[in-house]
Amino acid sequence: MVNRSIVKLNYREVIVKNLFMETITRPTDYFGDNLARLLSDKICTIFKSFNDRSFVQNVKDACTDMMLAQRVELVADNLKTYLPNDFKEAVRILNNIMGPENKEETGMFSNFYWLMPVGKFIEKYGLNNYAESMYAIEEITKRNTGEYAIRPFIRKYPKHTLKQIKKWAKSGNFHLRRLSSEGLRPKLPWAQKLDLFIDNPKPVFAILEILKSDKIKFVKKSVANNLADYIKVNPKLTYELINQWKNIDNEHTLWIMFYFCKN
Repeated sequence: MVNRSIVKLNYREVIVKNLFMETITRPTDYFGDNLARLLSDKICTIFKSFNDRSFVQNVKDACTDMMLAQRVELVADNLKTYLPNDFKEAVRILNNIMGPENKEETGMFSNFYWLMPVGKFIEKYGLNNYAESMYAIEEITKRNTGEYAIRPFIRKYPKHTLKQIKKWAKSGNFHLRRLSSEGLRPKLPWAQKLDLFIDNPKPVFAILEILKSDKIKFVKKSVANNLADYIKVNPKLTYELINQWKNIDNEHTLWIMFYFCKN
């Protein structure tokens, strides 16, 4: 019999399958030298001179008393140390280790948790390489999520990034459509507050308008959560949008309204 334990990873539920009847450890324990080793094995297939021993050892020595988010950042910082100094070359290597896309609405944090340090690497070190970073965030999102990595780019390049997000909102890939909403949430859990659009959320609402009839529950939840964030920071304009949507005869828009009201 397979022993299953549900644990919290960030604010989402992750099902960890223990196939060998071993004791399930904390989610944090999956983000130590074991994760560094997993990443180094993948990187070495692309970048033959990667110093995998030092990379793994450095993570192991430093991570003992760290929380999950700190460990993700630690691994990202060590990627910066041991990958080529040139960001374009470093991100090319990381793009090539990602493997097949995630075709499901689930699995972001169970099957592709190991990409979280890659997202943090882009978030911290990619700001001066916009095009390469946007491509990497898109590829990460097709497997894990770029909702955290995208936020510094929204702040630094709001016009260009909103244009990119609008394209994602119209994408045939539902992970990218979800990103177009989730990345713009002003109060995204475990992320720094995004206050750029609080006084004038119309650019965000224009993205949500594209998504308001989306058929994928994964996307609809994000839209409802985005509205729930904005009702707290700009209730006047949010109520105006809600009053428009509640009269739309569309099952998916009505589902969003129901989920928004429930939460």
